[in-house]
Amino acid sequence: MASKGAGMSFSRKSYRLTSDAEKSRVTGIVHEKLLSDYLHRVFSSPDHASPAATSRKPLNFQNLPEHLDQLLQVDSEDEESQGQVDGRLGPSTVVLDHTGGFEGLLLVDDDLLGVIGHSNFGTIRSTTCVYKGKWLYEVLISSQGLMQIGWCTINCRFNQEEGVGDTHNSYAYDGNRVRKWNVTTTNYGKAWAAGDIVSCLIDLDDGTLSFCLNGVSLGTAFENLSRGLGMAYFPAISLSFKESVAFNFGSRPLRYPVAGFRPLQDPPFADLVQAQRLLGCFRAVLSIELDPVEGRLVEKESSEWQLQGQPTILLTLAHIFHHFAPLLRKVYLVEAVLMSFLLGIVEKGTPEQAQSAVHQILDLLWLFMEDYEVQDCLKQLMMSLLRLYRFSPIVPDLGLQIHYLRLTISILRHEKSRKFLLSNVLFDMLRSVVFFYIKSPLRVEEAGLQELIPTTWWPHRSSREGKDSKETREETSEERQRRRAYERGCQRLKKRIEVVEELQVQILKLLLDNKDDNGGEASRYIFLTKFRKFLQENASGRGNLPMLCPPEYMVCFLHRLVSALRFYWDEYKASNPNASFSEEAYIPPQIFYNGKVDYFDLQRLGGLLSHLRKTLKDDLASKANIVIDPLELQAATMDDLDEDEEPTPTAAQRPVQALAIGGALPLPRPGWLSSPTLGRANRFLSTAAVSLMTPRRPLSTSEKVKVRTLSVEQRTREDIEGNHWNEGLLLGRPPEEPEQPLTENSLLEVLDGTIMMYNLSVHQQLGKMVGVSDDVNEYAMALRDTEDKLRRCPKRRKDILAELTKSQKVFSEKLDHLSRRLAWIHATVYSQEKMMDIYWLLRVCLRTIEHGDRTGSLFAFMPEFYLSVAINSYSALKNYFGPVHSMEELPGYEETLTRLAAILAKHFADPRIVGTDIRDSLMQALASYVCYPHSLRAVERIPEEQRIAMVKNLLAPYEQRPWAQTNWILVRLWRGCGFGYRYTRLPHLLKTKPEDANLPSLQKPCPSTLLQQHMADLLRQGPDVAPSFLNSVLNQLNWAFSEFIGMIQEIQQAAERLERNFVDSRQLKVCATCFDLSVSLLRVLEMTITLVPEIFLDWSRPTSEMLLRRLAQLLNQVLNRVTAERNLFDRVVTLRLPGLESVDHYPILVAVTGILVRLLVHGPASETERATSVLLADPCFQLRSICYLLGQPEPPAPGTALAAPDRKRFSLQSYTDYISAEELTQVEQMLAHLTAASAQAAAASLPTSEEDLCPICYAHPISAVFQPCGHKSCKACINQHLMNNKDCFFCKATILSVEDWDKAASSSTTSSAA
Repeated sequence: MASKGAGMSFSRKSYRLTSDAEKSRVTGIVHEKLLSDYLHRVFSSPDHASPAATSRKPLNFQNLPEHLDQLLQVDSEDEESQGQVDGRLGPSTVVLDHTGGFEGLLLVDDDLLGVIGHSNFGTIRSTTCVYKGKWLYEVLISSQGLMQIGWCTINCRFNQEEGVGDTHNSYAYDGNRVRKWNVTTTNYGKAWAAGDIVSCLIDLDDGTLSFCLNGVSLGTAFENLSRGLGMAYFPAISLSFKESVAFNFGSRPLRYPVAGFRPLQDPPFADLVQAQRLLGCFRAVLSIELDPVEGRLVEKESSEWQLQGQPTILLTLAHIFHHFAPLLRKVYLVEAVLMSFLLGIVEKGTPEQAQSAVHQILDLLWLFMEDYEVQDCLKQLMMSLLRLYRFSPIVPDLGLQIHYLRLTISILRHEKSRKFLLSNVLFDMLRSVVFFYIKSPLRVEEAGLQELIPTTWWPHRSSREGKDSKETREETSEERQRRRAYERGCQRLKKRIEVVEELQVQILKLLLDNKDDNGGEASRYIFLTKFRKFLQENASGRGNLPMLCPPEYMVCFLHRLVSALRFYWDEYKASNPNASFSEEAYIPPQIFYNGKVDYFDLQRLGGLLSHLRKTLKDDLASKANIVIDPLELQAATMDDLDEDEEPTPTAAQRPVQALAIGGALPLPRPGWLSSPTLGRANRFLSTAAVSLMTPRRPLSTSEKVKVRTLSVEQRTREDIEGNHWNEGLLLGRPPEEPEQPLTENSLLEVLDGTIMMYNLSVHQQLGKMVGVSDDVNEYAMALRDTEDKLRRCPKRRKDILAELTKSQKVFSEKLDHLSRRLAWIHATVYSQEKMMDIYWLLRVCLRTIEHGDRTGSLFAFMPEFYLSVAINSYSALKNYFGPVHSMEELPGYEETLTRLAAILAKHFADPRIVGTDIRDSLMQALASYVCYPHSLRAVERIPEEQRIAMVKNLLAPYEQRPWAQTNWILVRLWRGCGFGYRYTRLPHLLKTKPEDANLPSLQKPCPSTLLQQHMADLLRQGPDVAPSFLNSVLNQLNWAFSEFIGMIQEIQQAAERLERNFVDSRQLKVCATCFDLSVSLLRVLEMTITLVPEIFLDWSRPTSEMLLRRLAQLLNQVLNRVTAERNLFDRVVTLRLPGLESVDHYPILVAVTGILVRLLVHGPASETERATSVLLADPCFQLRSICYLLGQPEPPAPGTALAAPDRKRFSLQSYTDYISAEELTQVEQMLAHLTAASAQAAAASLPTSEEDLCPICYAHPISAVFQPCGHKSCKACINQHLMNNKDCFFCKATILSVEDWDKAASSSTTSSAA
């Protein structure tokens, strides 16, 4: 800093003061009297007792430093007050004790004020304690989970189960469970939420302890605290895994100071007084104007002040900032002095006036302060702004949030400040995404929602697709009035929230500005670098929770980013007619393979990037004119090899195995913390010296091997946008892509990152927030049930009426609260505008996939998340935004459904896609797609060639692929056409409530005759299609049903033991799954035999007889197991175990009946005769099992009518709501036919000696001999065996051929030879 006095020189900006009068006149300095008056006005005494103008000492720039020193002098009494205070022990700077005052695993911020739990229940205390007096500190709640906050003594001993409040002389408040703790626990206070501030107050004069939540007292929590010798209390906290808070012991101004209580850390009083006095001087400069012509001072509004280069004013400001600049680097002073001053400007003036004034002030800061001083000041200013915004209470008009955002916009409109903050602070040191978040109020009464939405309403049913239409009822006039009043309140709330959202979008528009490239890189390209690193940290740290951006922040950030992105996209279109509108946006496929955009370690559709570059290098050269450097290919190969080896840690990288207890481990700069201090954690505390898992591959530029190796930080505007000879991000355009650009390349990268954001956590959060709507439905149903009981309850039962009335009141109050909270969530998360954003991303993904598909083999370079986002965004639109908004109202809805259907149909079996997870996701999405009428019709609308290809892939053999999902798709195409297969829910489950009525499995049947016809045509075509498909179905049915029987045997054994046993819920779930698979496989067989019966019954086909015999064998096995008297199946069904709800007689028996009816009743007599003979020839066939279907214990005598079924028995005749009279008649015909045929077969059959029976099945006579070994069996056994194995049953010799064998013919041949 420059020296003081007459020769004072301001070295930073070359302002020099001199006593030469001539020079002062030349430079335009005003005359002495006016100057003295001006300086006295600016540098007036703080007590405002300014002497008369005639008696005061004249001021000039020579004696101003002395006057300023006197002005800034702080009384000695005030300075002494900052010394050691009676009642407090420890360092004057209070922080968390990271050297020994903790228990468990904890992550502590570098300022030692923020902490994140990293173990079951970690505890940490501060470095300073108090033993008398009145004290308080504040805790900023960043997550609303399990925490106990309060005070403890040094003698308290904690562990992973017991924390603050669980021992003697420790006291805590827990807002998660709304309780207070001191060994025992009782109800206390209110529930806290993320963004709240808890004040912890201790009065050691009266021996009491209390808490405040957001400045509102919760009352005295504890009395009669232990005091006296050796009793001193430390601030302390215990918190569970991944919970986080930040402490304010007084290093920053308290948000909610309490009269009579002082913070543990004293404020910097002397500095604060000086800063406030200097601010007063600065204000005076802004409000006084010199008029040298008139020789007088002119009062004016500070918002109208303009820096015009007057030397007098410049020199005056130079003197002020000479003292002010060092103070503006301190956190406390920035928040207490500068922040308050700037907020005052914003609150008083219009937005335009505030922006102009703040712009002027920032100009002065950069002009009169050293760069490092301004940078420190701006950093602290932005941190304070972010903290104030995040931890502001929700008020009805959102005024606090609006003021903080307006100030942020005003600062960011200053180009130099914006670029510094974007380059060094935002995304680096701060969680700037907080600015785009609007937190949801947990307590609606404090947010003023009761006044904003005085009338509550809730839907009586969900209008989502698939609900039963009979649930609908007419809305009463009273309900209609309430609904309309509620909707008007929601609109009022939405308009207020939209004001905040618009301000947030303005911030992003400033960050995405690419016109401010004067003297450096434009803001947009700095933002792109930071945005990509932000995505990398969140994508690479998905298993390390403290590094992740909270998903609720990500949702808001995505919507604001989409708004700003589309604004700039359409703005570019307006000035470039050849570009496209944002409605036509997509990502060109070359971005995925030209290496210009880093996708980190995210999986590509075709596998690893290094593998794709090696295998597809010729395609890259021929289609995209991209040649990969062999050295880079080699480097990529070595990089893949290193994946399997853990790197040997150096001394600097080595984890804390050898670290002393309580040491600190520097983390590899995690980018995101849940801590509200908004800084980066660099200390890992462990009482057990347990190492923190570091990433296997630290994020560095050396690992980013690209076509042109270029790290994110090294890219310039030309590398992104390109120029006349360079295409930038669009390098390597395939011939299928148009030559004219869609938009600016930088916007394409922002769009790509936005889609990645949706995949990282936005979709999961959208699904999570639906829980509030589900809660509303639950309580609404409970309220309706209670009101029904009230109406039915006799008036004489006053006790029951009182209880029901009490329950009704509780449910109504809860619904009032939830409906107002739901209005907030609908406005911030599920509004029509938010729905349009998600719909836009869906359409972008669809276009991107379609364009990528046209590139042939290069499609494999596309990241998997594009397909995931296409699937998930459609699911979100369909399931999460109702009932307020319907997807059917969206523009181009039918076309979008059809395009998505075409993508699912084509790519679920695409050989270019190798990832197991994404292939499963595509299969599941297609399975869900065919469950709903609208989406199924979309599948039917895709081109016929694609439909046939899809069905062909579905009919491929089930081995080596996810056959269960494939089978589910085929079942859904048939459901509604099969025997007794028109149900939505099984008959025995009708009285129970489904967990989620919107599940695909609970939708109404919507069969597709068109796709069924394609299936029939394909099965008829090739000689191998039907046998391979049906053999795989029969194999899987055999496996699934056998597994099911084995599992229910184990369950039955466990249930029959005398000791108390609990069957593993996982085993029950697997058992139920095997049963459901067996039923669905039987339905696929029913569909096949109905559509193409000749596959089984036309024995001119070489495989028909074998398939029919296998089918008959499996049907008989299923029937015998399920219909046996007092059998295992009956006992397990009777138990009705949780998890086995779907296991019942009806679903599996009607599926078997449907197949038998089609074989034995429908069709010509010749086919029926073949089916009957095969069925009766199977040794497992029992006519009693067929009788069981109609509730008959024994088969009826020939020519007699069926007896009435026993009501205690299962009978298809009991399910008249599910089975038509015609179907029952067919079953009776089948039973009569089999009764007669079995009697005829029994009379005609001849006894067979044991020697002539097949030694494998002992059911059929020997009819085949194997060559060359000569062993024998029946044809059915050998044909089934040869499908999977070519070795002989007996000698393991390879079977070359199978010949017919007849005992009589063989005997005659032997005799003639003899």
